[in-house]
Amino acid sequence: MSETIEARMKTLGIELPAPSMPGASYVPYHLTGNLLFVTGQLCQWNGERRFAGKLGDAYGLEQGQQAARLCGLNLIAQLNAALDGDLKRLVSTVRLAGYVNSTPDFHGQSQVMNGASDLFLEAFGEKGRHTRLAVGVSALPYDLAVEVEGVFEVRPA
Repeated sequence: MSETIEARMKTLGIELPAPSMPGASYVPYHLTGNLLFVTGQLCQWNGERRFAGKLGDAYGLEQGQQAARLCGLNLIAQLNAALDGDLKRLVSTVRLAGYVNSTPDFHGQSQVMNGASDLFLEAFGEKGRHTRLAVGVSALPYDLAVEVEGVFEVRPA
């Protein structure tokens, strides 16, 4: 019998923050058919903003990967909330899109996104394999370093 996603995450020491509430006029996730769209998640832990500043200035590649992993943890927390705590309903991670607040001469956006991508592979195994977008942007909310959004295929409840 294969281990559950929850057991796998516990074994790996992956702890999830509380899902954050939207800061404006939008919802944290939207289910349409078997696709679940999760709003972009920032690099914060239980509401405490972390990694304020730009990659290539305030932060380097390793810190950017930590910020992206933190965004990924928040994304999984939202996914878990959307599925009413039943991560067994996850069929696959379809796509992650990452936005990296970076200076014009920083070109490691895809490497930064490995922080989130690697987390999804660790937590979900093959169900965490996904397509991906990683782009540099001139600013993000609260001047945070990274934001990551996701699309997931899920089974009905």
